[in-house]
Amino acid sequence: MITRAVRPAAAFLFFALGSSRLYSQNGNAELQRDYEIGERALSEHRYADAERAYEKLEQLSPGTAEVYGRLGLVYFQERKFDKAVPALRQAMKLKPSLPNTDVLLAMCLAELGHYSEALPGLEKGFRKPMDSVLRRLSGLQLQRAYTGLHRDRQAMEVALELNKLYPKDPEVLYETSRIYANFAYLTLVKLKQVAPDSVWRHEAAGEAYESQGDYNLALTEYRQVLKLAPDRPGIHFRLGRALLRRGQSQNVDDTPQALKEFEQELEFDPTNANAAYEVAEIYRKSGQLDKAQTFFDQALKYYPDFEEARLGIAAVLLASGKPGGALPELQRASALNPNNEVTYYRLSQAYKALGNVADQEKALAAFRRLRAEKASRQDSLPPSEVTRQELDSEPARAGQDR
Repeated sequence: MITRAVRPAAAFLFFALGSSRLYSQNGNAELQRDYEIGERALSEHRYADAERAYEKLEQLSPGTAEVYGRLGLVYFQERKFDKAVPALRQAMKLKPSLPNTDVLLAMCLAELGHYSEALPGLEKGFRKPMDSVLRRLSGLQLQRAYTGLHRDRQAMEVALELNKLYPKDPEVLYETSRIYANFAYLTLVKLKQVAPDSVWRHEAAGEAYESQGDYNLALTEYRQVLKLAPDRPGIHFRLGRALLRRGQSQNVDDTPQALKEFEQELEFDPTNANAAYEVAEIYRKSGQLDKAQTFFDQALKYYPDFEEARLGIAAVLLASGKPGGALPELQRASALNPNNEVTYYRLSQAYKALGNVADQEKALAAFRRLRAEKASRQDSLPPSEVTRQELDSEPARAGQDR
């Protein structure tokens, strides 16, 4: 279940109820003073003080919708949702036009698990394009309600829209990632139910195990696919990839077996650029540069914008003493992805070999900048379909890169 989506401070931003001079028109100075005390406490997030002020006003002025609205908001901020609901209902009864009361009521109902009753208000709040704060909060609660009602497809639709509207919001990203994971899990469960022995089920299971780092189980599932469909495209590539990753994680050499799987994939499908790339990379790392170049060329023939293959063939050309041939490959790679530090380090090597000191310095400066940015973010790259190009050796200090 999705955790509570609404931040208390944010709710106050959109819940505007009437004038701060609520009682001034009828000349009741005492009620106006108490109301202003409550307003000030609410604006300063002193919710206990605000609660006392508005509960006093509730007794003294029971026919004032704004008091019940404010009281409902205070209860909401204090997570007293069972008390907020009747207060907000009374506010709406006294003054149906009170702004956003129905949306806040829906949020309280969602927090209490009354998802069906909450839906109309949440949907209304989420469809208010002119109020970004209200739309965001309503959307987070709406996807929670849809999930609680097992309306997973609609929860996914809301998650997709939230990600589009708020692409850098960490709370949105966290909550929607849980929706995606839940939807994927339910889809796999359904696949297992409707086709438990199909190649689709075994391949999906293999991918799931591989993503979790359980490569032995992934290999078992992929091999089961081969038993059911020996000519299935892509499955030898997945076997080879799982073998490489198992070898890296368990510090064993699965490379020869992985190479055989990649080569078998190419026998079935010569256009599989990923398989050709992996074969090329294995040959490059073992020093068989002519074979490596042949398979990098094959990968690029069918996938010209293959950044990793451009970097790979550039590495082969540099190692073969052909910096002039490596340079256009690296320039193409930098155009495809201007944020890859490996590209600029290899560019600096090419320019150095060509005697171009000025461009070598520019490439090294870009390399250092990207490397520093990566270190400051301390982020990790998402899983890749293929082996990523890396620096073949740790670069020396900046002054020694020249």
